Amino acid sequence: QQCGFKMFTRSAARKLFTNIRLKRWCFDVEIVYLCKHLRIPMAEVSVSWTEIPGSKVRMTSILHMVFELLLIRVGYGLGIWKIYS
Repeated sequence: QQCGFKMFTRSAARKLFTNIRLKRWCFDVEIVYLCKHLRIPMAEVSVSWTEIPGSKVRMTSILHMVFELLLIRVGYGLGIWKIYS
């Protein structure tokens, strides 16, 4: 499972949030892309997390996710979105 809990060093946060464009569904996909491009190491750390019962993803949200994935591909792939280090 995936949750919204993310943690960054101060220097990584500065580099990442200077460049981040997406604020919703694919925010974390863009973070991974930027980490790889900027050579910022990533680690998975176990945390205790409690799910909220009844939390669901709607079909329209899935369409938004696909659209944002395409934005990442096109934006960075064609150089429309610049990455500043």
